[in-house]
Amino acid sequence: MTRRWSDEFTGASALVLFASLLVAVAGVAATAAAGVQQQQIAWAFVSLIAIGHLVSVNLPGGRTAAPLGAAGALAYALLEDFAGGRNTAPEATTFGVWQVVAVTVAGILIGTIPHIAFGTLPRLETIARRILVTAIAAALFRPLYTSGALVGIDDGGWELPALMMAIVMVAGLVDAILAALARAGRDHVPFDAAARDEFRALLGIGSAIGATGVLIALASEVMGYWALPVFAIPLVVAQFSFRRYAAIRATYRQTIESLSRVTELGGYTESGHSQRVARLSLAIGAEMGMSEAQLDDLRYAALMHDIGQLSLAEPIPGGATIMVAPEEQRRIATLGAEVIRQTGVLDRVALIVECQAEPYRRRGEPLDAGIPLASRIIRAVNAYDDFVGGSLDSERRMDALERLRGSMAFEYDPRVIETLTRVVDRTLLLNA
Repeated sequence: MTRRWSDEFTGASALVLFASLLVAVAGVAATAAAGVQQQQIAWAFVSLIAIGHLVSVNLPGGRTAAPLGAAGALAYALLEDFAGGRNTAPEATTFGVWQVVAVTVAGILIGTIPHIAFGTLPRLETIARRILVTAIAAALFRPLYTSGALVGIDDGGWELPALMMAIVMVAGLVDAILAALARAGRDHVPFDAAARDEFRALLGIGSAIGATGVLIALASEVMGYWALPVFAIPLVVAQFSFRRYAAIRATYRQTIESLSRVTELGGYTESGHSQRVARLSLAIGAEMGMSEAQLDDLRYAALMHDIGQLSLAEPIPGGATIMVAPEEQRRIATLGAEVIRQTGVLDRVALIVECQAEPYRRRGEPLDAGIPLASRIIRAVNAYDDFVGGSLDSERRMDALERLRGSMAFEYDPRVIETLTRVVDRTLLLNA
């Protein structure tokens, strides 16, 4: 799906963008009026932030990260004394919060322009959060430092690093909350589920960004400009590791998508069936609060849910498994799960595929808690797509939903059907 900047001007994302724009304009205007203090230091950090955003990396979960740029911005916000050169006493930094914002904005703009020139649009909401988070860190630290309130603890002890780390943690928590609010509004994800994913991501590369920013800020008193490249190198290495990890995951996903098309090429399912089931299943799973790891399993299971049909001597007409007997549905699901287990790394996905043929509940029996939510989602979405296929006709979609509602006492999870209905209704409104 093509992402457009206009998609971000909704809900919490719009508020984040508006607040960031106000802060950015205020910072640039105030700095232009007062003049840039300690220009060489400012340009050094503009360069670091720009390079960081130039080599930004796409991470799992649809996140775009610029670890080096973010660390550079935090380091500038937390900068205290700066070594000017050999046989020169460290120079106390005199700039304030607004100059930190202006330097951050300048670095982001310079580093982002090449991406725009090559047609890779950055996510505005992510850039906006970086500006706001840096401004918060600067607002917590710069007044304390420039007013002399930190003189008592600036003696090489643990108090100043602890204060810096506390400020970084506060800024990181704010960033995670803003990201969760934006995702909840944009993707119709429950806030608590979005917050769990963002906090989990914060513990990963976010901790490395914060630690690097603090190290650069502390080391600059002794090392001066050398602190920037020396302490940035480990983060750059980590960033390339994350980039490699993201590339491997992308290749892994593409491989599974290719395998999912085998049933289509063999004439066992309709063209695009597995992709449609996967997209709709992910929308439902996200709205029902599944974590990013659970959504990954759901994606893979939805793509390969029909792979068991390759064992059939004769294809099912249209590939619609809903038209065959329950025993045959279970046999297809079991055979598909066995194929997936042969990979040795997709056991959870195999379980989801195996359980997709099981009804929501059996007459006279309690609910089976062992059936994964992902299986119940795929079961409902597969039936819906068997009825609708690639048709965009609204009446056909509504008829399919009515047929599923009529069977949701036993065949389909009522919560899944309710969520499916909301997702389909939104799709119809967007296509109207």
